[in-house]
Amino acid sequence: MSKLLRRPTGTTGKVHDVTPASAGWGYVGFGLYRLAAGETAAEVTGETEVILVLVEGKARVGAAGADFGELGERMDVFEATPPAAVYVPAGSDWTATATTACTLAVCTAPGKPGRAAQVIGPLGITTSTRGKGANTRHVNAIAMEERDVADSLLVTEVFTPQGNWSSYPPHRHDEDDFPAMTYLEETYYHRLKPAAGFAFQRVFTDDLSLDETISVADHDVVLVPKGHHPCAAPYGFDLYYLNVMAGPLRKWRFANHPDFDWIYQRDL
Repeated sequence: MSKLLRRPTGTTGKVHDVTPASAGWGYVGFGLYRLAAGETAAEVTGETEVILVLVEGKARVGAAGADFGELGERMDVFEATPPAAVYVPAGSDWTATATTACTLAVCTAPGKPGRAAQVIGPLGITTSTRGKGANTRHVNAIAMEERDVADSLLVTEVFTPQGNWSSYPPHRHDEDDFPAMTYLEETYYHRLKPAAGFAFQRVFTDDLSLDETISVADHDVVLVPKGHHPCAAPYGFDLYYLNVMAGPLRKWRFANHPDFDWIYQRDL
């Protein structure tokens, strides 16, 4: 199995716990809870900031001493509406008690105390469609750089219809060379509809010193430490993924693979 692939450890409780130490990098962390109604998840943030994303289901959420009540309108991720999301600053804590079956993503990166905990979705999340033809996909920009809601974290989710490609043309953001490119580590949390299917993600560098093609299943996570990272959804299976990115600068600047840039220029 690829070292970049993380399978869920079970079907209940905390099924993913990617940390910078376990990933072998410096910024991004990703956790995932699958909770039954009445179950609670709670963590302290320490030196990290957190964005909680209610992938599906409802939960009562509190953070940094604030009670946000019951959140969550999207009961199935493939409804594709913007999710409920909460920002939690460093030096605090959060708790979430599921009021229905609930899938909760915990996106983390280095942060500084001082920001207020706040609900940042679904209100305020912009939606868009990118690409053309079999490169069409639909995006919910939860916390990208145009929203000043975090110190480090960039979070977005993408819906790729069956038979289509996304994160395509192949692109990379693995050099700290702003404004041409920013260094951003990235995780992909994948879902499929129907769930008993697969999709593909390739992670590769220009010199092919890293070149892995990974078959992903429902609830898998793929690590992208560097290189290009396109995804493909087979006919018959819609693909969702939640992206978490972070690096030394909270900006998303990338370079397309030179052999594929013509597609980007044509399909802008």
